[in-house]
Amino acid sequence: MDAKTILEYAPIIIVVLVFLYQQRLVVTPEQLERKHREIMDDCEKKFATIQDHEHIKETVGDIKDKVDAIYNKLIAEG
Repeated sequence: MDAKTILEYAPIIIVVLVFLYQQRLVVTPEQLERKHREIMDDCEKKFATIQDHEHIKETVGDIKDKVDAIYNKLIAEG
């Protein structure tokens, strides 16, 4: 490529780069990291972790066992 070719296509290249920048199609690593942190924070607020899910499952199982015991006791007395 010679200088004449580069100068010939320079306005088109500048227009394309400005368009990409304005449409935010090209991001910096800093912007990408910031968005990643935002997404992770939103996920932590909206969704339960696997450990939370397992704990709730155990708690519901314990409650079910206790309700069954109460039900059996009521039936035995009736």
